Parts: sequence; structure tokens; C-alpha cells
Amino acid sequence: MFIPQWGIIVAWYLWYRILSLMKQCGKFFLMMWLVGCQVAYAQTPNLIWIMADDLGYGELGCYGQKVIPTPHIDRMAKQGMRFTHYYSGATVCAPSRCVLMTGQHQGHTRVRGNKAAVGLTKEDVSVATVLQRAGYRTACIGKWGLGEHDGTEEGLPKHQGFGQFYGFLNHTHAHNHFPESLWRGDEKEKLPNVVVPVGGKGGGYATTAVKYADDLFTDEAIKFVSEKSSKPFFLYWSMVSPHANNERRTVLGDGANVPDYGSFADQPWPKQDRGHAAMIERVDRYVGRMLAHLEALGIAKHTLVIFTSDNGPHNESGHELSRFQPSGPFTGIKRSLTDGGIRVPFIAWWPGTVPADTTTSYVGSFADWLPTAAQLAKTDTSTHVDGANIVPTLLGKLQEPQEFLYWEFHEGGFSQAALYQGRWKGIRRGGPDHAIVLYDTQNNVAEKNDVVARHPEIATKISEYLKQARTDSENWIPQWKAAGHAKKKQQNR
Repeated sequence: MFIPQWGIIVAWYLWYRILSLMKQCGKFFLMMWLVGCQVAYAQTPNLIWIMADDLGYGELGCYGQKVIPTPHIDRMAKQGMRFTHYYSGATVCAPSRCVLMTGQHQGHTRVRGNKAAVGLTKEDVSVATVLQRAGYRTACIGKWGLGEHDGTEEGLPKHQGFGQFYGFLNHTHAHNHFPESLWRGDEKEKLPNVVVPVGGKGGGYATTAVKYADDLFTDEAIKFVSEKSSKPFFLYWSMVSPHANNERRTVLGDGANVPDYGSFADQPWPKQDRGHAAMIERVDRYVGRMLAHLEALGIAKHTLVIFTSDNGPHNESGHELSRFQPSGPFTGIKRSLTDGGIRVPFIAWWPGTVPADTTTSYVGSFADWLPTAAQLAKTDTSTHVDGANIVPTLLGKLQEPQEFLYWEFHEGGFSQAALYQGRWKGIRRGGPDHAIVLYDTQNNVAEKNDVVARHPEIATKISEYLKQARTDSENWIPQWKAAGHAKKKQQNR
């Protein structure tokens, strides 16, 4: 009886070990399957690009603002990555957005200025088209400005990769924060605001102000990300705050039209200043609401959110710039090719993937978005791009800047600018053979000192680049004007 008893014991022990091993293997394979699913999902994250309109580099607390609190965006920077040397696509609205959509710098892209009746065409490939082809749900909510029902229909959002659109098609219409209607797809959706028209293209101001456009856009953005789907999504949320209502400023002297003055209601400031500050406070609240909602939905760790501005700050509301120092340490505002007009706040938030509480001095521009989004979606760009894939930077790795970044400007005479090696800014005005002005932005961020005489070899390098940086376009023929020539009336967009 002794041997059989031990045999039974050994058999039970072996059976127990086999069951334990099977259980452990099951756990292991289940864990690996879950990890595989998470990795696969992480490789195609949700993407949200949030863009304020005419918000300066220095108008957020995390970028040095002292007067206007922005706690939600500051917390976003604390939980994510803050870029200190990032650039918009252009110094004004339409071309900056075109650079963002196409990944091409201003010398190559379709829309290079704020000229009317120029939009994207069927030949252009937008970031939304690339992502839609890769299986993404796509939506543009807010201000578009790259095609409308005026002969530029090929540039409408639906033809540029966006499955949903709600907002303004036209820049001038977007000046009015209390519009009489908004576009939902191809249909105008009437709003209860009563508007006095001023000029053409939908410009005007409300005498009965009921529905504030950016409030509606925020609700729509929240609704879009809440939709249940097996597909990842791309949301291009293009706010119209804190852009001025230029027509209201012309007629009433106050372009900072906002539902209320928020926490600035009791400040002894002019109403334009209170209105401008309240707009930025409102933008901050919108961003906080979105981030909190992503967390509540449980998709924050699967979503990359970018917050930025389309160009430098404006002075069109009638507010006092010196009160807010909107350009931070830089010179110039919107319509300047110095950094005040093109260096913008840029924050990346992706909990668990983008390192928290980090700052990067990586030098890039809006042209980076298309190749970056394509990389995250595990697809190709399918077209020439000038930008760089900045996924390594987003993951906390070192990345060399591109050799050149390029901008141009077509108002008041043609001008060009290029940044070389992330440091040397060259600006040319007056003619294709005119000497450039050279700034060392590393040692003189205000761009006050021309260092051409000390660095002629750098000046020559940038000068030669500017001569070949752009392709010819019948819509964007350079109109050089001698220095000191009276400027044209600027197009307020």
C-alpha cells in the first residue's frame, strides 16, 4: 500500500502543477493580448488639435502672463510638454491654417496670404484626408477659411477629409462672435442672434446677442469626442477667440465682444481690456472642460491633445497691449515676421505617453502636424511635406531641428523670413536682391540687433535660401516695395 499511496500523491501534485501552469499561461497570454491591444490602440491614438485665434505667446500663465489667469491650460502644460520655440505657419490666419492642413511651408502651400477667393483644391492633400484614409473619424469645428461657396468649393471641409463640419467658412463672418448663422455641413443653421451687417462676406455685429459661437463650438466638440465608435478620431477644434470683431470695433469702438467680463467685471479697466481678458479666460475654461471630459470618458491615455494659436496676438479690439504684454519677450504682433508675430504657445498633452511636466526647446512649425499625425496613425503622408515628424520629441527624445523654416507676407509689400538652424532669423524686404536683416534669436530674442556684419557667412546662407525657398504661384506674385513705402490698408482677418 505504501507505493500506490505515494503514486497517488505524486499524480495529484503533477496534476496541480499542470493546472497552475495552465492558469499562469492563461494569465500570461491574456496579459499579452491586453498589452497588444493597448499598444495597437496607442499606435493609432485619438488626435485633437485645439487652436485659439490671435492668442499671443505671452497670454498664458505658463508662458509668463501675469494679469490673466489661465489655470486649466497651465495645468495642461504641467501634465504634459510645453514647447518654448514653436512657430505658426504664418503671421496671419488663412496661410497659417493652410500650412497646418497641408504640411507644406508658406512658399509651397496653396494659400499664402489672406487674399479672398483662394482656397484648397482637389490637388491638395490635407492632414484630415490622410487620417480619414487611415480609418479615423474626422471633424472640423470652428473657423475654417480655406474654401467656401464662392468658387472655392473644392476647399470645403467635406472635400478636404472632414466627415463633420460646424462653424464659419469665411474669415470675415468669423469676426462676429454672435453670428446670425453657422454652417453645419453644407447647410446654414440659423441662430437667435440679431445682427447688423457691416461690409460684405458676413461681417457685422449683434444687437441681440444670445448664442456665443465658441460656447456652441465647445458643446459640439464635446459631443463629437463622446460618440461611441471603434474608430479613433481626429478633431480640429478651431476657436475664434480671442480674435476681435473688427467691424464692431469700427462702428462701436469695441471689438472684444464677449457674453460677460467674467472675473474681470470689476476691474477698473476700459471695456475693451476687460473683454479681451474675459475671452482668454473663456478659452482656458473650454480647454479645461475638454480635458476633464476626456478623463471622465476614460480615453485620456489614448488621446493626444495639442493646444496652440494660429499666429501672434492682435491689436484690433481697441484693448491696451501694454497691460497684457501679449508677445512676451518677443518683438512684434500679428502681421510681423519677427517672433512676436509667429512664435506661438504650443502644448502637448497625452497622459502616460508625453512626459509630464516637461519643457522642450525643439524648434518646429505647423508644417510638422501632417507628418506627425501620419506617423501616429501608422500611415504615410502620400504627398510632399516640408514639416518634420516630431513624435520623437513628444516621447521625450532629443531631435535635431530642421535646417530651415520659412515664412512670407503679402500685405504692404512682399517680405520673407527664414530661421536657420533653429537660431538665425533672416528677414528680406524691399526686393529679391536686397540685403537681409539678420538676428541671433538665441542671444537676442527681441530681434533688436542686426548681426549681419558679424556673421556674413550666415547672412549669405539665408539670403541664398530665400531666393529658392518658394515656388511660383499666379495668386501669390511677390510685390516688392522699397523700404519706407506707404503700406496698403491691412486686410483684417
